[in-house]
Amino acid sequence: QENRSLKSHNTFGIDVRARYFASFATTEEILELIEFKGQSAGKPQRPILILGGGSNILFTKDFDGLVLKNELSGIKEVKEDTHHIYVRVGAGVVWHEFVLHCLHQNWAGVENLALIPGNVGASPIQNIGAYGQDVSQTIARVRTWDRQAGEFRTFVADKCGFGYRDSLFKRSRVAGQASGRYVVLEVWFHLGLASRSEPVRYGQLAAALGVEIGDRAPTARVREAVLALRASKGMVVDPADHDTWSAGSFFMNPILEPEAAVQLPADAPRFLQPDGRVKSSAAWLIDHAGFVKGFPSQGPARLSSKHVLALTNHDGARAADIAELARTVRAGVAERFGVWLEPEPVLV
Repeated sequence: QENRSLKSHNTFGIDVRARYFASFATTEEILELIEFKGQSAGKPQRPILILGGGSNILFTKDFDGLVLKNELSGIKEVKEDTHHIYVRVGAGVVWHEFVLHCLHQNWAGVENLALIPGNVGASPIQNIGAYGQDVSQTIARVRTWDRQAGEFRTFVADKCGFGYRDSLFKRSRVAGQASGRYVVLEVWFHLGLASRSEPVRYGQLAAALGVEIGDRAPTARVREAVLALRASKGMVVDPADHDTWSAGSFFMNPILEPEAAVQLPADAPRFLQPDGRVKSSAAWLIDHAGFVKGFPSQGPARLSSKHVLALTNHDGARAADIAELARTVRAGVAERFGVWLEPEPVLV
């Protein structure tokens, strides 16, 4: 398709257009589409953007290239033993539908990640996480198409370069292209065979469940508690509620060197990391820098009225409006606490 609107393909609801748009449901189709130039021979190839659920992206203008919507499907059991199962999942599967499937099958390991918007293919790129659980804890391998080398490549978990909201796939770029070097085609998960969750590590979730940190709970109860927590923070996409027209958490929690963490107020959250650095809370820093829920109370782009970490398209916002609000918040936190917050969404 030509001149396709992308408003329904990004959770900010930004109304931009793609010069060309197509979807792919097989590996053969993606390879054919990547070769599509959409213009006369001899001219530079237009950029290509691989799009999943559009929940972690901010389009700043019309995209003068080819947007490819990943619709690779399928959830296949590969191998099972007494306590675990390996599952292959197509990158185009909606993440929450995969979580629900796991709950119905009594597969444990991703229950804390219920209702995170987006597709399975994005999960290893961003190393999605919530309530003390990161997807890297259950990923066994990731099958990709390497756009630079022109070949299929499969990465086992310890070769994926996972970090906090980070991975090898996120860091690897192709010059002149909007998407990264690797197109995720399939993700293998290693899940527990259990109707009870992995140990609960997040205090707010433990309180909601009425259990202690380290206890387990029925996975169905964990899912319900997670959904309630996410809804209370406006982190559940609702087309009728502009307060949820966002990319979820816009800023990552900062991980600071010990000497920088010491400079924070005594009541600022601190979580010691394995490498000796200290993670703090972006939401706490934003709130205590004076940016309250709903800031600035008028205008097209505002902080969510439910959670200061979400920047929302409240009323016909353009990307420039979202970006300006982000700059204002970043500068305010830096001035108050000396910490520069890093955006989580990809800017195109």
